[in-house]
Amino acid sequence: MAEQVRSKDEIREVVRERYAEAANAAGQNGCGCGPSCGGEILPVQERQVFGALQYCDEEVPREAALASLGCGNPTAVAELNEGETVLDLGSGGGLDVLLSAQRVGPTGKAYGLDMTDEMLELGRENQHKAGAENVDFLKGTIEDIPLPEDSVDVIISNCVINLSADKPAVFREAARVLRPGGRFAVTDVVADPDMDEQTRRDMQQWTGCIAGALTEDDFHRELAAAGLEEIELIETHRVHEHAGSAIIRARKPA
Repeated sequence: MAEQVRSKDEIREVVRERYAEAANAAGQNGCGCGPSCGGEILPVQERQVFGALQYCDEEVPREAALASLGCGNPTAVAELNEGETVLDLGSGGGLDVLLSAQRVGPTGKAYGLDMTDEMLELGRENQHKAGAENVDFLKGTIEDIPLPEDSVDVIISNCVINLSADKPAVFREAARVLRPGGRFAVTDVVADPDMDEQTRRDMQQWTGCIAGALTEDDFHRELAAAGLEEIELIETHRVHEHAGSAIIRARKPA
């Protein structure tokens, strides 16, 4: 019988454990972009829809690519500009942070936020290897961002919001730290309205980015409730029979 989803704290701890294991696996293996990428972390059937295959057009650090369990490439859709400040929610091995740092240049700043010590250590190692001086990794949760209000131009995230057990808090915090006119540009899993309750209650499906996913209507409602506008969702590919990966964009009113 599948393990059932329980309290918010238990969900967070199970998620933390899974991604600590992923960080340790990435730290022990090299990886380039291709079908073998993520072989120690993802089952074969998941590699086409999750992980570094979503970055095949990018020049990416090998270890950061191996640690990527995302469902898209948010830096490709965020339209980052020179001098901007970017925050990556759930930064993992630092892949999107390092790509963001390249795009915003030396006058910009890229923050990576993660709750997992192993991922933060891996991210800082990858930062050192990349020689990225405009990067800072922060320890914390995406429901309680350790940055002041109105301090970030762009928020990105790659298949992480679905893992939160308190998504309204994530969106409120995103709106708080974004500057007026700031942009929210993430990739995440979006559930079909008819996702069955058995899938929703399955802890393995939760840590696998499926069970905790919001529907399109949920995203519109919760982002608007947090005070964001110009909300847009575009599905890019299917990741499950009841869910797809999507680009989700919104903006804080100017």
